[in-house]
Amino acid sequence: MTGARSRRGGFTLLEILVVIAILGLLTAAVGVAVVPIFVNAKIDVTRATLTNTETSLRTYFLRKGKYPDTGAGLKALVDAQIVDNVPQDAWGHELAYLLEADRPVLVSYGADGLPGGAGPDADISTRETSAKTAQK
Repeated sequence: MTGARSRRGGFTLLEILVVIAILGLLTAAVGVAVVPIFVNAKIDVTRATLTNTETSLRTYFLRKGKYPDTGAGLKALVDAQIVDNVPQDAWGHELAYLLEADRPVLVSYGADGLPGGAGPDADISTRETSAKTAQK
């Protein structure tokens, strides 16, 4: 086999670029499908945190005979050793606490941490669950 070159197996640059492009498209498609799932999961975790914090506030009420005032806020739960830390939403923002008509109201200001907004930035409040419970 003198003079005959042996053909070595391998991929051409064009074949490698095509595979990389296909993998990029697949990654983008999966990303578009998965990101909303993570956003919805954070909203669900925040709702669960609101519910758990309401339970902690009821424990505080049973011990003290009243809910903490708005000025003391949720730090009163830490001071009363009911929770270890001031509760936070899934985005790492402390929950807002208000005492309205002797009823506690908890609010998460969503992903942006600011009042108002839409989608993942929308506020999540116990006012919503309280209103639904009152209608039943």
